[in-house]
Amino acid sequence: MTVLASALDAGGAEYAARRAAMLDKLAAVAAEHAKAVAGGGEKYATRHRARGKLLPRERIELLLDPDTPFLELSPLAAWGSEAPAYAVGAALVTGVGVVAGVECVIVANDPTVRGGASNPWTLKKALRAHEIARTNRLPVISLVESGGADLPSQKEVFIPGGALFRDLTRLSAAGIPTVAVVFGNATAGGAYVPGMSDHTIMVKERAKVFLGGPPLVKMATGEESDDESLGGAEMHARTSGLADHFAVDEPDALHRARRVVARLNWTKAHPDPPPAQPPRYPADELLGIVPDDLKTPFDPREVIARIVDGSDFDEFKPLYGTSLTTGWARLHGYPVGVLANAQGVLFSAEAQKAAHFIQLANQRDTPLIFLHHTTGYMVGKEYEQGGIIKHGAMMINAVANSTVPHLSVLIGASYGAGHYGMCGRAFDPRFLFAWPSAKSAVMGPQQLAGVLSLVARAAAAAKGRPYEEEGDAALRAAVEQQIEAESLPLFLSGRLYDDGVIDPRDTRTVLGLCLSAVHGAPVEGASGGFGVFRM
Repeated sequence: MTVLASALDAGGAEYAARRAAMLDKLAAVAAEHAKAVAGGGEKYATRHRARGKLLPRERIELLLDPDTPFLELSPLAAWGSEAPAYAVGAALVTGVGVVAGVECVIVANDPTVRGGASNPWTLKKALRAHEIARTNRLPVISLVESGGADLPSQKEVFIPGGALFRDLTRLSAAGIPTVAVVFGNATAGGAYVPGMSDHTIMVKERAKVFLGGPPLVKMATGEESDDESLGGAEMHARTSGLADHFAVDEPDALHRARRVVARLNWTKAHPDPPPAQPPRYPADELLGIVPDDLKTPFDPREVIARIVDGSDFDEFKPLYGTSLTTGWARLHGYPVGVLANAQGVLFSAEAQKAAHFIQLANQRDTPLIFLHHTTGYMVGKEYEQGGIIKHGAMMINAVANSTVPHLSVLIGASYGAGHYGMCGRAFDPRFLFAWPSAKSAVMGPQQLAGVLSLVARAAAAAKGRPYEEEGDAALRAAVEQQIEAESLPLFLSGRLYDDGVIDPRDTRTVLGLCLSAVHGAPVEGASGGFGVFRM
């Protein structure tokens, strides 16, 4: 039998403690997510509604097919941003949802936050959404109401911001449809989103699309003009031709967007699989598997058993390289290969096992799921002499040159080069999510602080100076505190190093939505080789 057996004691004290710790972390994440949902706050939301307008998530809800999920991406973007501090969510809502039966990437400005103007984090979030659309061949729908660049931060937005327009034209050139629905101001750079989209819909007496508004036109040319004649929806529908569809109100505009998508004649590269069996163990138990102290190992099979179809898992090399679990399964009907480490350190055997497994997945055109809990590759004289560098490089080489879709979930620690070998952000996973229990950095806080302490001691000894123990203790404490704060999921998600912090109980659903999205593009393994493996 290949059905995983669970040894989890859901009634034990250890499980209860782990569950309580996870729920505390989830509450902290939920509080920050609520800030993103609130946008600019009650004052600006009320003013927006008083103008007869919908909020961005309300627009998305009307756009989506009824009773279908929306996979929101990067909801905590800009969290913890330094001065100037930007609103959590970065004045933008992005995600993947089903519109008229077609999976689409949706990008919606939040006009309650500084009029929907784009700051540096808005730009990064939008570019990430475009990247997801391009790699997975998903149509893009832009729900536009933006004042363009946030002028006080223009130095960080203007130059890289051109990539936003580049992306829209390249998506179109690649045959990936782009649709813009304009609900209000689309000024300056914001005007180029409808200008560069394949299909454009504007709302009567609401949409205002111009490179420069009446005040700027007056300053630049001396010409007197008004919003409607300069950039109103009716003018663009009747005179300039920029508007393809003239909507009488917001619901009508969203209905027209759905009809545009319905007429795209869009098909996925792969058909959806048949319905699948759920796991044999409840998802709720995922809350009590990962220890609060990430130095404590746990069995990754307990996680796998609660996310794959029927808890059915064919393990690969189960007796070799045992701190890395690899094997084959299905998830929501899609075939997947799973790499999961929950024992901490990766040794040479684990690295070689991973490289072998990744090659097999590419031979079979099978997507890979990486479940992270690793402190990195093992250090020490014995392991260096045993070839840990070349073996770790082999694993990283395999990950870097693998062409099947990769989905990564940080469930615990993800430190050092182990983060790279397990397909961290720099290795372009199609999607990367984190549990609230995750931590990621170059190394653990205590180890990093200890290294800096040893370096400082050596420097003092080389100069013949006494070493101040009190200063050392203060240094270590400060460094540990800094690295701990910078390794937490809220900090990392705020910088878009993941696509969101998710509830462990939602892992199967999130991965299923991602697998459906990645099958919009051909799933093909590497045919050009993996470069030179140093044997």
